[in-house]
Amino acid sequence: MSMERKLETYREIISTLPRHDGWKNFHNNLCLYNGYWCNPKYVEGTMYAQDHYHPLPSDVIVSSAPKSGTTWLKALTFSIVNRCHSNDDDFSETSLLTKQPHDCVPFIETKLVQSHGGGDQHLDILGTHIPYDTLPKSIITNGCKIVYICREPKDVFVSLWHFARKHTPKDKEAVSLEEAFELFCQGVSIYGPYWDHVLGYWKASLERPQNVLFLTYENVTGDTTFYVKKIAEFIGYPFSATEENEGAVERIIKLTSFDNLRNLEVNKTGRHRRNDQEVENSIFFRKGEIGDWKNHLSLEMAQRLDKITQEKFSGYGITFNV
Repeated sequence: MSMERKLETYREIISTLPRHDGWKNFHNNLCLYNGYWCNPKYVEGTMYAQDHYHPLPSDVIVSSAPKSGTTWLKALTFSIVNRCHSNDDDFSETSLLTKQPHDCVPFIETKLVQSHGGGDQHLDILGTHIPYDTLPKSIITNGCKIVYICREPKDVFVSLWHFARKHTPKDKEAVSLEEAFELFCQGVSIYGPYWDHVLGYWKASLERPQNVLFLTYENVTGDTTFYVKKIAEFIGYPFSATEENEGAVERIIKLTSFDNLRNLEVNKTGRHRRNDQEVENSIFFRKGEIGDWKNHLSLEMAQRLDKITQEKFSGYGITFNV
């Protein structure tokens, strides 16, 4: 079957899926695929990856729900892996200085991967927002390493709302905090319900700890040195004693710090293409602060999200240490 015919087949399936208006002028045409609300373009990309993506067992998948620490984790993982291919102690030649982290570590479900024909140009690190149960089976059967990061739901919501507003065209009305909050609580957000996304990877990390590393943004922020070494060990790129003594871990942390990434010229003025749309790189860097939700949510809103989180995660032992 030709490529175009396959894409037509995917689109025919997608056209039959339940729909939701979503967040006003931000992913406002969501479809329900395998229990998650998603942009049809990303569903098409997911279907393509399910049929064509053939990773090597040594490949690394960086996964998250949107606005959970994705950009930072991509930068960290990319720097850990690529330090082994260079003697550049100060990372003066790293691609992160000239390319946005999402360009260094592209998403499986975007057209960028489709353009590779499932392997014409092999990448050893890829990112994804795809829920665990919807990942291409080849990732599971080939034993790839999956590094997953999640974040406290209140901060996720506030970060996603700000992202939605920045992503909304200037001539369009952005979704209000109240509208977005109600939908998020109902599970209607890009790749939502958020809690189900987290639980899928949490359960996988318990069942397959050798293949799935489960992290929280709060823990990685609190002890970045420990977790950089943990990620490196997990994905097969451990730091040697010599590297540690010579400050390799600290250099990676400095390079990928929020302030450093945000102030790079490429992230201040550059643009990023995702599917058929170009967006400013700067919208991926707002604050990165833990607890910023306090500046936006009322007490009642916070309590409602906390109640949902407690009900969804009850008995699973997931904590965010905030």
